[in-house]
Amino acid sequence: MDGIQRSVGRPMPRADARAKVLGQARYVDDLSLPGMIYGKVLRSAHPHARIRSIETSGARNCPGVVAVLTARDIPGENSLGPIIKDQPILCGDLVRYAGDAVALVAAETEEAAEAALARLEVDYELLTPVMDPLAALEREAPSVHAGGNVATHFKVRRGDVEEGFRQAAVVVEKRLFTQRVEHAYLEPEAAVAAPDPEGGVTVWSSTQYPHRDREEVARMSGLAQSRVRVHQMTTGGGFGGKLTPHAQCYAALIACKTGRPAKVRYHRDESLIASHKRHPYVMNLKLASDKDGRLLALEATYVADTGAYLLEGRSVLTKSMTHVAGPYYIPNIKADGYAVYTNTVPCGAMRGYGVPQAAFALESLMDEVAGRLGLDPIELRRRNALDTTLPTTTGQILPASVPFKEMLRRAELRAKSLRPLLQQAPKGKRRGLGVGCSTRSIGSIRTPSRSTAVVSFQRDGSVTVACGHVDIGQGSDIMMAQVAAESLAIPVDRVRVITNDTALTPDCESTSASRVTYLSGNAVRLAAEKVRNRLLELAAQELRCLPEELKLVDGAVLRGEHGLKLAELFSKHTLHNVTAVAEFIPETSPLDSETGQGRPAGTYSFSVHLALVEVDEGSGQTRVLKYATFSDVGRAINPLVIEGQVHGGVAMGIGYALTEEIKMTDEVSNASFATYLIPTSFDIPGEIEVDFVEDPEPTGPFGAKGFAEGSTDPVAAAIANAVSDAIGVRVERLPMTGERIYELLHPPQPS
Repeated sequence: MDGIQRSVGRPMPRADARAKVLGQARYVDDLSLPGMIYGKVLRSAHPHARIRSIETSGARNCPGVVAVLTARDIPGENSLGPIIKDQPILCGDLVRYAGDAVALVAAETEEAAEAALARLEVDYELLTPVMDPLAALEREAPSVHAGGNVATHFKVRRGDVEEGFRQAAVVVEKRLFTQRVEHAYLEPEAAVAAPDPEGGVTVWSSTQYPHRDREEVARMSGLAQSRVRVHQMTTGGGFGGKLTPHAQCYAALIACKTGRPAKVRYHRDESLIASHKRHPYVMNLKLASDKDGRLLALEATYVADTGAYLLEGRSVLTKSMTHVAGPYYIPNIKADGYAVYTNTVPCGAMRGYGVPQAAFALESLMDEVAGRLGLDPIELRRRNALDTTLPTTTGQILPASVPFKEMLRRAELRAKSLRPLLQQAPKGKRRGLGVGCSTRSIGSIRTPSRSTAVVSFQRDGSVTVACGHVDIGQGSDIMMAQVAAESLAIPVDRVRVITNDTALTPDCESTSASRVTYLSGNAVRLAAEKVRNRLLELAAQELRCLPEELKLVDGAVLRGEHGLKLAELFSKHTLHNVTAVAEFIPETSPLDSETGQGRPAGTYSFSVHLALVEVDEGSGQTRVLKYATFSDVGRAINPLVIEGQVHGGVAMGIGYALTEEIKMTDEVSNASFATYLIPTSFDIPGEIEVDFVEDPEPTGPFGAKGFAEGSTDPVAAAIANAVSDAIGVRVERLPMTGERIYELLHPPQPS
């Protein structure tokens, strides 16, 4: 490394902070193009039905209507999905949930389009729906898809589970439930599309993956991907919910069919009805330990309700199953996971991606085992903690950067300081302290992750970085600038990062799976190192020395006290810039289909959380009084970004733990923020303590690895353990609403 380190490790404000605070950031809905029309989607009111016919004449004759489009108007493929493309863009024969898209209306105004929707007449043959995942597994259940209701089955097999149970001093067995929840991003889904003079289409999108938007729009429209350009606008939150481009396809279809720019934006109720959710799980677990607290065996069955379409369900379930043992070594494992179709709103990616459900279940049983043995919960976790010698659930041994035991040590010290507060509960209140732990593989779980970056060093000493991940508010752009600046020994403000245009950036996969810091950071670092090496080689020719004798410092190449300005070097070699491309793919191996064993990720991160809660005996309402987090970041590229991400992750986890639940009848029955309850500032502790452990990952950019998703993973587990500690009854279902906790505190008496 040449020059003085000046970027990595420093707290720096996010690149988008000023524009957002001043209201200058441009979102999709701020965009208006000349001649733009507006699209609205007709959605099924039935969870399962056959479409006999759609009568469109009434809508076509409404004032201001430009086009009415159905499945027959799609010129290319009428399907989309990240894994199996089983979701129609517009349903042509069957609807599989109340919210499925059936037709599009485009009009001069939004009001005209909405009025025309009411004039569309759809003749449905109603079919029997299946709304419960356990019922969907029964032999006589109606089929949501022709292949049956089991979308995927994933297995983990290691050791001899029965022998482990035979040797056990303690065996705990539980059935636990988690709920379907909404992402609740501030900006609902939106897209603008416009035809271009060369027969292509340009899309402006609120998205986490513009290159997937390009792929799906191209498939739907019958265009080559080179004819589709996607701009990611400032995105008002995603959390996994903006990985599938529904609005983008609708806007592009209207633009292609009418030859006019088109905008499609969801209102909040439509977003709540139609957008995908976090998977609800039913989990049966059986955990065994010897008398000293060493875990011996785990048997688990997870049933994940993926809703009407698979979307990310296969990968989410795989993530859960490959983390079924959490951050602990359990020698004997037998686990089966099923992603199951139902006629409910589809479920897909959401922050945590299957780990929050698994952590809630396993951590609940860990506390049960500790209680049976009379051990402190943190001590039990320490006795089984992964380190650099013990394998993960999939048998992968991590050779470095496994600071889990140090994190537990810090958590234990903080827990000791919090315990005196347990005795200070006011009359009518009970207090409890809980710990929750988790680990997560960084990047995709079923296929190798990758990222590509293009770094260009200009003759004035400034740098452009083009990388196809996108910053949706998490602060990755400033961190990529810090990585490039550190590698090239220039100030961060001399680096411009471009991520949001498919015509200018390589496909680096989605902004999800905690991949950006580790994968894109490495790609940027490797490309910058190529540029740096090329500059030193050219300068060495001029200065008649070896490249190793030179260092790059702030716009110049120095040999001792003397050197060469980069502008002069560029002039001598008639260079406009020096550009390099680099790709990073971590070393992995596929998971065995029968055992679930393999090396699915280049590295893992770890989290330990503590929650101090207070429960009202009269209402069952729970308040989180204090919350402490201990996060494994490898090396902190930007401490300010880390703190912000942890705060956001904890807030989201508190909602998951205590209040949030999408309720299903035949449809989403609480499609409003008046009835779907996300946490407010009154529900979040006044101070969320953020402590991060730096144990550099050798394969990471300057030792860094992903951390943001992990900040949500153990929150519900920690709070559930704290509530259980407070009330003396094990919580087995999320969310822990006041009504549910009241019932646990005041069980009905036998008559």
